[in-house]
Amino acid sequence: MFGRILGFEGSKMIIENLKHIADTNYIGYHVVFSETDHKIVGEIIGIDTQKIIILLIGEINGEVFSNGVIKKPSVNTVPRIIFKSELETILGNQNFMNNNTLLFGSSPIYKEYFVTSDINNFFANHFAILGNSGSGKSCGVARILQNVFLSAKESVPKNAHMCLFDVYGEYCNTFNEMNNIDGLHFKKFTTEGQFGDGEFLTIPAYLLSIDDLAILLGATEPSQLPVLSKAISLARIFTSEDPHAEDYKNNIIANSALDILSSGKTANQMRDQVISLLTTYNTESFNLDSVIREPGYERTLRQCLNIDAQGKINAINQVINFMQQFIKVDIEQIELQGVICYTLQDLYYALEFALIDEGSLTSEIAHDRNNILKSRLQNIINSEQGKFFTFSEYVSMPNFVENFFKTPYNGELVTAQLVDVNLSFLDDKFAKAVTKIFSRIFFEYTTSLQNRGSYSIHILLEEAHRYVQNDSDIHVIGYNIFDRITKEGRKYGTILGFITQRPNELSKTALSQCSNFIIFRLFYPEDLEIVKGISSNVTDETIEKIKTLHPGMGLVFGTAFKVPLLVSLPLPSPLPVSTSLKIDTIWYN
Repeated sequence: MFGRILGFEGSKMIIENLKHIADTNYIGYHVVFSETDHKIVGEIIGIDTQKIIILLIGEINGEVFSNGVIKKPSVNTVPRIIFKSELETILGNQNFMNNNTLLFGSSPIYKEYFVTSDINNFFANHFAILGNSGSGKSCGVARILQNVFLSAKESVPKNAHMCLFDVYGEYCNTFNEMNNIDGLHFKKFTTEGQFGDGEFLTIPAYLLSIDDLAILLGATEPSQLPVLSKAISLARIFTSEDPHAEDYKNNIIANSALDILSSGKTANQMRDQVISLLTTYNTESFNLDSVIREPGYERTLRQCLNIDAQGKINAINQVINFMQQFIKVDIEQIELQGVICYTLQDLYYALEFALIDEGSLTSEIAHDRNNILKSRLQNIINSEQGKFFTFSEYVSMPNFVENFFKTPYNGELVTAQLVDVNLSFLDDKFAKAVTKIFSRIFFEYTTSLQNRGSYSIHILLEEAHRYVQNDSDIHVIGYNIFDRITKEGRKYGTILGFITQRPNELSKTALSQCSNFIIFRLFYPEDLEIVKGISSNVTDETIEKIKTLHPGMGLVFGTAFKVPLLVSLPLPSPLPVSTSLKIDTIWYN
């Protein structure tokens, strides 16, 4: 079949076709050029009656395949079809029953052969699964996870921790079989309390960080962060058992009132603002009915704010002296002890104090910039979203994460290796905030462990382009949590998996940090350009393959694979709820 070498075109070799038959069945097969001390491997990418075009892809030294070719074959070397004994160096270990081998599917080129990878090379790195709607993407995800958890192995991955953010609720019943395997468990969270299947998803308000609040409340400027930071500090103070909590409130009220009295406004304006402040914010010891004692008489604070005949506040000096006695604590230096647990309503109350402490009552600019945060928080509290931040009892952040991956079984809590979070009942904006909050908590937990990488968490994001975007987070809080995890998470054990039909809309930073890719059929030119730019191994011929892939067939490449390979993934059992409509069944039955 193979004759002499006719010429070279970069990494392509043109070989004489001795059979003079354009047998396209050979396209995709690998060939070997046997040199004295090594073998050069190529892939047939074109064939006609006169010539065969072979793309050089790597070398075999001993029994090890290496990507890339250092030196082209000598002109007298005649290629041959690759031997079966050599295929395993490219396709992966064919004994996928052992624990360190991950099965993807069968090879459409080589019958009875499978495409596998080392499980560390794939799941110890961030990865992306891309494909248009209907290309078999969801079924592929389900099949791979079923291969991990439901296929017979030497032992079960009992210490895995995977969280699948399920946008459409497709996977809710896809992994129930895990509960029938000793040592494995599948857990479901729902975001709909009445009709949802699974435990209702909640996160305690006191576990929200400043950055979480900024995302949740849609902060648009870094200058809003100090207000949120102070609100959290005050919420902790106000709900603590600190005996001086009232002193801290008085300190804030007094500072704000004194700012009003020194603002230079008219006496009437200052009086009205102070009365308004103390009507809304007051304590038992500091309110409009507090008594100011002077030699020979006593008056309430309200009376001291009256305007005299000259249009001035009647007893402004006495009022100032009275208020100054409450300025005696430094909130920034407070160190609280013991368990502190607060609700969103507590946080709202604290945010009001934070706003007046930041001058929102005396500055229209500060009021307009920060008061919207209070309005948005109130909207969350009064809406269905508020119930996601309730919690029956105090739990620390480490215990919250560990309990997230626990499920009841035979009267005790056991590890759930795979957790499905059904987000289908949430709007996109709130769902994005939820995924970012949980991802931040997971990342913070793994980075806090003394034994780095001892507790891995895989975060799988279905329809990732809806959440992992080039958001304004980096301009407000200084980073995007998904970008940060892709840059720093791998060494701590927090791994991201992006599943999307629109890679063009995904954060470029996050996608660039992925090491492995499974590409199902893609049509959109901009998406194809992104795929082409991901790896030097993705050629024009590879792109053409992607455009014509059958449903359920994908192209895999990255650090887990020797070369880009086609793989046919069998249908999962059971299927996710993502299959195409059966119009004939719907219409005619």
